[in-house]
Amino acid sequence: MKPAAFAYDDPRELDEALTLLAREDEDVKVLAGGQSLVPLLNFRLARPDRLVDLNRVEQLGYLRREGDVLRIGALARHADLERSAEVAGGWPLLAQAACFVGHPQIRARGTVCGSVAHADPAAELPVALAALDARFHVRSVRGSRVLSADELFLGYFTTALEPDELLVEIEVPAPPAGSGSAFVEHARTHGDFALAGAAAIAAGAEARMALLAAGPVPVRARAAEALLASGASFAEAADAAVAELGLAGEDADWRRALLRELVLRALEEAGA
Repeated sequence: MKPAAFAYDDPRELDEALTLLAREDEDVKVLAGGQSLVPLLNFRLARPDRLVDLNRVEQLGYLRREGDVLRIGALARHADLERSAEVAGGWPLLAQAACFVGHPQIRARGTVCGSVAHADPAAELPVALAALDARFHVRSVRGSRVLSADELFLGYFTTALEPDELLVEIEVPAPPAGSGSAFVEHARTHGDFALAGAAAIAAGAEARMALLAAGPVPVRARAAEALLASGASFAEAADAAVAELGLAGEDADWRRALLRELVLRALEEAGA
């Protein structure tokens, strides 16, 4: 199929793009990488009145380190994370997760902020960013605000972003000194949507964990983190990470067992 008709704008400045998003008389969608939006347009699951293409807003195309913080602009691609020596050295979990995103063609076009705004609970980068305590910078003509992962992700494909708001930057603090990290997932084939996954950062008895495809949003396993800090084993923490997941359906027990195994593998790899 082909998309329904829509108006098209390709602003050069961020303020111009935000003004277009503020049009109350139209349903406006943002195009950055388009790896999620374009299929929705082609199947007419999305029928916006106007499409705002950000690709000429050069001020959003950055991936840079500022002290102990990594800043990811709205036009930074998955491939930028995958290939960056700075990211590999300071934020290896992001590089590890990016390798699992689709295929090279998808990673070359898809954007990190776009993946976050799409809010697919089976997407790799939102889970990795949740484990890293990332902060999400949002702007509109009304002003700006900064959200945590818990505040941003509300449900399946649903975020706290208002229709006139744009996710302009992701701020990622450095992981603890001396920590290891790991990202593991299970999919039918490489590049396919993951059936389950886990991200872990470990430094001694302290760890952070987030689970992929374990609920309507990226699931931070805070109870398991607290258990590890009290001296529990990786196996006990993996049990705790999946104990209270609200999984349903005939495959719920299988998915819980799979997630438990992936959490354990991620902790062991990160701890090593």
